[in-house]
Amino acid sequence: MTAQPSNAEPRNPPYLFPHGHHAAPVQITADFATAVVELSVHGRWSQRLGMDVSAAIRNCLAEPPSAIIADLHDLGDPDGTSMPTWLAARRAAVVQQPPVQLALCLPTTAGLDRRLRRAGAHQHLPLFATMLEARAVVTARLPVAEQMQTRLPAQMRSARTARDLVTRACGRWHLPRLLLRARLVMSELVANAVEHAGTDIWISVSQRGTGLHLAVGDGVADLPRLRHPAPGTAQTRLPERGWGLRLVHLGAAAWGAMPVPGGKVVWATVRPRHDDVAQTVL
Repeated sequence: MTAQPSNAEPRNPPYLFPHGHHAAPVQITADFATAVVELSVHGRWSQRLGMDVSAAIRNCLAEPPSAIIADLHDLGDPDGTSMPTWLAARRAAVVQQPPVQLALCLPTTAGLDRRLRRAGAHQHLPLFATMLEARAVVTARLPVAEQMQTRLPAQMRSARTARDLVTRACGRWHLPRLLLRARLVMSELVANAVEHAGTDIWISVSQRGTGLHLAVGDGVADLPRLRHPAPGTAQTRLPERGWGLRLVHLGAAAWGAMPVPGGKVVWATVRPRHDDVAQTVL
């Protein structure tokens, strides 16, 4: 996946990260269970690559994940020129609610590693020599999340089960004002996965402050597409299917998709609005 440079970065959802090929300078993948995102950077450091990295991190933080691990083993930066970019990324990560862990994985002989350590940055920006070590330490440091998960078959009745899970989550976390929108958004995410992926799906509902984070994973890498009506098209002439993501777009504060091993995850964040009406959660 090649992230867009900052002057072309999408400032509104959806935030979509397609599966990249091996030569792409910036690649993204996520772990559904832990919400840890891995970002790998390839090639010699340059202004353009820095823009790509910064844009990718900003888009990742739109979700946000629980942690980001940057694999820099294939980054050519002998003088550590990229250090300001990683320090800025760390500042952007820690101000999220909740804060997002950021860790770098790079050889101890790398110029960037030496420069970060000389500056004392390693005291608040963890550095690891291997991805295996980084994954183990970062995962162990994850806070215990308020989360509800389940796996469902590729059947339309699964949308009802997913809505019921949202209802239970809103009741558990005392978020009745989000109930209608969160149920609608989750229902459309599940229906879209059932119709277009056709694989087993797994869903997750977690609390993010005063909001809800909804995620639906499936076994197909193809990303969802947000369809727009042609100019001048009357509502009565719109096709009956394929517009569910428009409801997600309208109901969520942010949404997007990114690769996971063996497929993708489509996520949406639902936050309070001034016009929300509290609903009874049974």
